[in-house]
Amino acid sequence: MAGGPSSFEVGLKMLMSMPSTKELKSAVSKKIRKRKDHDIDDLEMKVMRYKPESLDILCKNTKFSKKELQIMYRGFKQECPTGIVNEETFKEIYAQFFPQGDSTAYAHYVFNTFDHDKNGSISFEEFVMGLSVLSRGTLPERLQWAFNLYDVNGDGIITKDEMVNIVGAIYEMMGRFTLPAIDEYSAREHAEKVFQKMDLNTDGVISFEEFMETCRMDDNIVRGMSLFDTVI
Repeated sequence: MAGGPSSFEVGLKMLMSMPSTKELKSAVSKKIRKRKDHDIDDLEMKVMRYKPESLDILCKNTKFSKKELQIMYRGFKQECPTGIVNEETFKEIYAQFFPQGDSTAYAHYVFNTFDHDKNGSISFEEFVMGLSVLSRGTLPERLQWAFNLYDVNGDGIITKDEMVNIVGAIYEMMGRFTLPAIDEYSAREHAEKVFQKMDLNTDGVISFEEFMETCRMDDNIVRGMSLFDTVI
């Protein structure tokens, strides 16, 4: 694309770079199977008595049916008896999808959006609740997820540094293989353009309301969100 991607296409790349629900579930199972002998002893000592919420509660808190949750939990428990996935494993999963770049930083940010209690691991509940939003959530719910991704420190606003960090992580993962190629300077420049467009009142930060309004006005973002409609 002449002149590189537009500012909103940069944001759209972030939204579309999540693997599909089926791919994530499959990759988690494969990676946990490879690592479980290595991790199981240490993890079981910490979460040996961990039990997920009842499926009835998860049905109410997600958009999955009880049957779907039973299938997902059966596979999750079989491959991960401890019921958790740590960040190291999550990063290795992401690396499978983006072998041409370095997905480490971006996977860290995505991991944080799933790790609601910030304890350094993703439980079965956190995993399926995140997948529920990404695969079957409403547009506002998906935009809230995207906002949380950019809002790295969770203070309810997006700063320019946070925007630069996320967009930079995206380009580390896949930007060098875009046409035309994008270097670190270009990534920062595009991040600043995104920020300027979203900072509607020019106060130096992006609020959730500004983020929502700007995204809703852009058809590319709305269409990109619909790609998460995945049948489990």
